[in-house]
Amino acid sequence: MPEDESPVYEIAEPRPSAMIESLRAVGYSLPTAVADLVDNSIAALAQNVWIHFEWNGSESYVSIRDDGHGMDEKELVNAMTLGSRSPLEARGYQDLGRFGLGLKTASFSQCRKLIVRSQRAAGQASLRCWDLDYVSNKAEWRLLKQVDTNNSGALAAIDTFQSGTVVLWEILDRLVSATANISEKRAHTRFLESIRDVERHLAMVFHRFLERRNPLRIWINGNLIEPWDPFLKSETATQSLPEEVIQLSSGIIRVSPYVLPHHSKLSEDVFKLASGVNGWNAQQGFYVYRNERLLVPGHWLGFGFQKEEHYKLARIQVDVPTSMDFEWAIDVKKSRARPPADAREPLRKLARLTREVASGIYRNKGRIIGRTISDDFVFIWLRHDKQGKISYKINREHPLVLAALSGSQDDKSRVNALLRLVEETVPKEQIWIDNQESLESRTEPFEGAERREIESLLDEIYSYFSSNNMASDLIRERLCSMEPFSRFPELVERVCNRRGRH
Repeated sequence: MPEDESPVYEIAEPRPSAMIESLRAVGYSLPTAVADLVDNSIAALAQNVWIHFEWNGSESYVSIRDDGHGMDEKELVNAMTLGSRSPLEARGYQDLGRFGLGLKTASFSQCRKLIVRSQRAAGQASLRCWDLDYVSNKAEWRLLKQVDTNNSGALAAIDTFQSGTVVLWEILDRLVSATANISEKRAHTRFLESIRDVERHLAMVFHRFLERRNPLRIWINGNLIEPWDPFLKSETATQSLPEEVIQLSSGIIRVSPYVLPHHSKLSEDVFKLASGVNGWNAQQGFYVYRNERLLVPGHWLGFGFQKEEHYKLARIQVDVPTSMDFEWAIDVKKSRARPPADAREPLRKLARLTREVASGIYRNKGRIIGRTISDDFVFIWLRHDKQGKISYKINREHPLVLAALSGSQDDKSRVNALLRLVEETVPKEQIWIDNQESLESRTEPFEGAERREIESLLDEIYSYFSSNNMASDLIRERLCSMEPFSRFPELVERVCNRRGRH
């Protein structure tokens, strides 16, 4: 460049001390910060993650150790570099990151000294350290290769592994005061409460990893974390509504609505556990997952729905691929997501329908769910859940079905063939679509039917019970509890009175 020409640019490097404090204020809580580090362990294909909280007053520390594939020295330096990877780069299925900041910003939000030691299989362990006070004093981004620490034992814990990584947080100024004494009860209690908060958060955020056939195992101070399933899939009274695949301009999302059982259908322990971190009302809504990792635990995503008591049983799983991170406005902390414009209307319809079903169960105190546990004669349709596959079968113990099957062998074969065909052709998808289009379009049982038609059916059932020498009082009781005749008690009474006189 000629001497008389000045550059057309200036180098405007951020001041380390100011940038560090800004990065510390991103907004992580202790649970979300620990979860961000567990993300890295999952991406490293770890089978176990050991988290340890050591109370020692102002010298307390936290370590997160895994048995993943680890990093060599070059990879470690890259991982410790701020913005080490562009958020515009494509991410693989196992990758739970996006911005290249998680390890650093999550750690800086909780401590002033971050030490990472890692090793690849058959390789040498490498160590790097960010000491924020040192960086501020030197006014340079100096990543240390050596460090003085009283917790070398925690860093050496990966030496027994073929490969792995340990992250050590020291000077926990956001959790423990610099003047805290080891015997200070209030500070110690707060420290222990923080451990419980982290455990509950990880059980929720990573529950799908913890539930796998070959599960990820996460330990906190030697205790194995149990998964917290927001959808209570193991409960027979949970309603799993049909999965919806929504095609968007940038890809597809999968939506699986669930309606949880009424309180009366759950044990007290299960009911209390299902309330989650924030309670039943707060946990209703959409649960947004990215690569099976939970981002949003219960939120109506700005659709204008309020978190009201009678909708608290509605929880909806949404699976979003990594390719749609920007469309969903996923933030650095992976704690927020906002659906793109072309997803809003179909999601709103699904939410409206799920809320309607949940409201019905809440108001009827579980009567709708009762088909899974009621007496054999009550419902004509039964719901079957086999390895996550939902089907609907005609109740072979229903009195009208038993009556139809009581004829000759030929008649019985024809009736069984008909029932089988009906079961295999239930138009579940069309019913689901029709319900989404208009909740008001659904008819009630026998809506518009004449009274004599309902009485005729009651007569047939009464005749079956009577032919099996059932007492009239018991017949009356059964008809009163049978779907849908429980809606017409006056007709049941009329038929029973008339038949009882003969």
